[in-house]
Amino acid sequence: MELFEAARPRAEEKLDLIPLADRIRPERMEDFVGQEHLLGGGRFLRSLIEKDQLQSLILWGPPGTGKTTLASIIAHSSRAHFVAFSAVLSGVKEIRQVVQEAEEHKRRGRRTILFVDEIHRFNKAQQDAFLPHVEKGTIILIGATTENPSFEVNSALLSRCKVLTLRNLTAGEIDRILIRAVQDEEKGLGKSKAELTPEAQKFLQEMAHGDARVALNTLEAAVVTTSPNDRGVRVLTLPIVEEAMQRKALLYDKGGEEHYNIISAFHKSLRGSDPDAALYWLARMIEAGEDPLYVARRMVRFASEDIGLAEPQALGVALRSMEAFHFVGLPEGELALAEAAVYLATAPKSNALYTAYDRAKKDVAEKGALPVPLHIRNAPTRLMKDLGYGRGYKYAHDYPEGIVQQNYFPEELGNRIYYHPTERGWEKIIGQRLDAWRKKIGRKS
Repeated sequence: MELFEAARPRAEEKLDLIPLADRIRPERMEDFVGQEHLLGGGRFLRSLIEKDQLQSLILWGPPGTGKTTLASIIAHSSRAHFVAFSAVLSGVKEIRQVVQEAEEHKRRGRRTILFVDEIHRFNKAQQDAFLPHVEKGTIILIGATTENPSFEVNSALLSRCKVLTLRNLTAGEIDRILIRAVQDEEKGLGKSKAELTPEAQKFLQEMAHGDARVALNTLEAAVVTTSPNDRGVRVLTLPIVEEAMQRKALLYDKGGEEHYNIISAFHKSLRGSDPDAALYWLARMIEAGEDPLYVARRMVRFASEDIGLAEPQALGVALRSMEAFHFVGLPEGELALAEAAVYLATAPKSNALYTAYDRAKKDVAEKGALPVPLHIRNAPTRLMKDLGYGRGYKYAHDYPEGIVQQNYFPEELGNRIYYHPTERGWEKIIGQRLDAWRKKIGRKS
């Protein structure tokens, strides 16, 4: 159980050499803070642990929410043989050794629980190595991951595990953890006689963003860098804690779920005509290191999909913002993206173009390559003209207002209408124009 050895140091090992977040890790369910939806009275996971009837689980949640701590509690409370290792340091060879030991324990009537931290780091072959042994019950697998299991865990393995979602800790829960760390004289900072000012305490609660490890690491750094006053007390003020905090890296994985969550929030904020929310999600992406040109490309798509001809300038604005950013770069170029985001958010919206093209694609998919009517075919040669190519074609400019009754569709389709303009923005004018033209040639809208 090498992941948890830090919580039980050897006699000759100094406790203060172990990070605070590890040495105060709770070993009993009663000391665990948060995740009441899983661990409250009568809740699913609590019942499994108390009855020592674990089944294969995937613990999915943000950093610092208690995944490894839960594994530690299971290790100390279960009568099963418990093995823990990190997917960063272990491979198929170690898995085989664990399985071999598990089979020995199984023959003697004892179960084996295998905890894999950061299971998303295992590749497909490594994850596949678990499958038959999980299925046969040789091992009970508990995996911990910060990434969406739907993307990072093989579907076959996922189907054999129950996914439990951990939530970010609340400010109140972070506060309880901080108070315990400050007061605990055995494993915490009690002997350091540290005191948090109310402002500093509130700052830590909020800026940890639900991550207990961030809060504890910051608290420990603040204590280490603060000298005792005349009373022997280390008073941790807001400036001291702010300096210790530095800057928390934003949760964002350009290849994972959070990437798709945030770009979705950005797109939906634009569609919902909320420029302020759009700016927030844009800033989240840029500050977290997203490729700004990716964001620009998404805005170009948005201009056609959600605005279309309700505001014909939108596509040009989006394209120019991409060109401006490409020319200027960071940090100045981010304002061009912000300008485009606000323009798109405040433009009239229409998905009429999107749905019209979708209807056209559906006809193409269902009807196949229908022949082009003879009268609108090109006739560059004498043979083609003799075959009737172009015969009967009516040249629109020869008719009043450039409008003439003529079918441009394959005969099988008749006169389709895909595009239905809305009453918003320029599409209202386009709709009125189309209605007048169709009335003139006797075509129903």
